[in-house]
Amino acid sequence: MDAVNFLVQCLNAVQYGLLLFLLASGLTLIFGIMGVINLAHGSFYMLGAYMAFVLTPWFADSFLLMLVAGGVLSALFGYVLEWAFYSYLYERAHLQQVLMAWALILVFEELRSLAVGNDVHGVPVPAWLSGSVPLGELMTYPVYRLFASVACIAIAAALYWLVNRTRLGMMIRAGASNRDMVRGLGIDIRRLYRIVFAGGVALAALAGMIAAPMSSVYPGMGSSVLIICFVVVVIGGIGSITGALLASLLVGFVDTFGKVFFAEYAGIGVYLLMALVLIWRPEGLLSVRRA
Repeated sequence: MDAVNFLVQCLNAVQYGLLLFLLASGLTLIFGIMGVINLAHGSFYMLGAYMAFVLTPWFADSFLLMLVAGGVLSALFGYVLEWAFYSYLYERAHLQQVLMAWALILVFEELRSLAVGNDVHGVPVPAWLSGSVPLGELMTYPVYRLFASVACIAIAAALYWLVNRTRLGMMIRAGASNRDMVRGLGIDIRRLYRIVFAGGVALAALAGMIAAPMSSVYPGMGSSVLIICFVVVVIGGIGSITGALLASLLVGFVDTFGKVFFAEYAGIGVYLLMALVLIWRPEGLLSVRRA
């Protein structure tokens, strides 16, 4: 592999890893703070992808505005969804949480089928991002993939600022460490749960919207990312945003270069990584310690 090919694969790995981070950061917050095993998280990714497909004709080339609108709509949807369904699960057994999430997956898939059908759809790349950047004499790299990486980094930076530099972030970090203490301090834990869940849904939907122009929009696409998302959460440590970022980039590099060098065994590379990390650190790379 020459230097240009190596650079292309590194860019692909980073872009894939950052998209995984958007998905996994929401999931690790929901699981770490609320204690809910949200198997429907992949459906929110699908929601974002189909939202991009539906909203694209309305926003034309205003792709950034479409992302903002989609993020706001998905956050509102997540807030209502937590109030209507998930708020009844906190004191229930994990089996009941799983059954509720599975039921929601089936409902979302049926609603998606009724609304837009079962065909595979494509989302066009915005005209201002449709070019490519030359790499060496023979190869180019799509501008949109670079934009996807930059957008994910910007969202990650905003999330870091929110969690580490704001009062809401302080409550989120406290809730991830000790939910009972947060209740004892008089903080409305139910409202905090709804905000966290709405943020998790918005992050997953944004990942789907950003990924839509790079791949097809198709039925069941949420299921394909759910397992790898849980792998990232386990490797990074439940409740840790920084751990989710490190784990996402690790998974991105292992998956990308595994397909290049060990194509026949690439499918097991990520799970082998998870096994090795769990042997070394059973709690994950940067798990949040609970009091």
